[in-house]
Amino acid sequence: MFILPKNVTIIEVGPRDGLQNEKNHVDETDKLQFIHSLQAAGIREMELTSFVSPKWVPQMADAKAIVEKSDRIGRQFVLAPNAKGAELALESNADSIAVFVGVSNTFNQKNINRTTEESMDALEPVIAKLKHDGIFVRACISTAFYCPYEGKIELKDVLNLCSRFVSMGVDELSVADTIGMANPVESYELFFQLKKEFPEILITAHFHDTRKMAMANIFAALQAGIDRFDTSAGGLGGCPFAPGATGNVATEDVVNMLDSLGIETGIDVDKICAAVETIAQHVSHPIETGMYRLYKNKIH
Repeated sequence: MFILPKNVTIIEVGPRDGLQNEKNHVDETDKLQFIHSLQAAGIREMELTSFVSPKWVPQMADAKAIVEKSDRIGRQFVLAPNAKGAELALESNADSIAVFVGVSNTFNQKNINRTTEESMDALEPVIAKLKHDGIFVRACISTAFYCPYEGKIELKDVLNLCSRFVSMGVDELSVADTIGMANPVESYELFFQLKKEFPEILITAHFHDTRKMAMANIFAALQAGIDRFDTSAGGLGGCPFAPGATGNVATEDVVNMLDSLGIETGIDVDKICAAVETIAQHVSHPIETGMYRLYKNKIH
């Protein structure tokens, strides 16, 4: 007998994680249309943008405008990789901020040119200030299962990193299968331990669909007690520092599976697909998720 939650919260990451590495430039107006279409579909938690250097991530150069012009519906995250990013985010009146660190030292160094320990040391005063200012802080844990450079990650190393974030006072842990190599047994084991170790913290599972295992891993995480998932409309996304990693698991496909299991999300699958339609023409590759293909066949 499966033990599944009655309700699940979807955190939409398409506008940030999905678009940050997109080769085509996506205009501010088109991003806002995408964001507002996702909100119209029932999305109430979303990663909007990232306050990073436009030199390294030109797609996010309009971060301030995106935050200021987006409708304030539910919780809207912005990514801030360092103190400067957090300062810029606060200047734009963001009230929920995400920080990130990789469990793998090699991945972390290639991503932000710091070891994991150096990153945590740098983030500690940033998180302390954010919490003092009443900001919701989400900690994103990369390479929680496998690293493209170091291979399999030890479960104890993930738990130790999460424990340090919890001691800093973060509100949420988003734990990621960055290169999409996890299997359902590994998914269950890690998320069961996370729920056991940190029962008072919001825990979110973040799966990439590189090997088409994301849906199975989500089902395993559901059984481990997880009721929050990062997903990306259209399966948009990827990681420049994780060779071979494809997009995030698609919001429309995850919501369809949850609907079929009788799990409430408050999200309309057809309206998510309509939101995907608004962004599809602006990205550099065709969008071919299961529910979006059905949607296109139905409307054309």
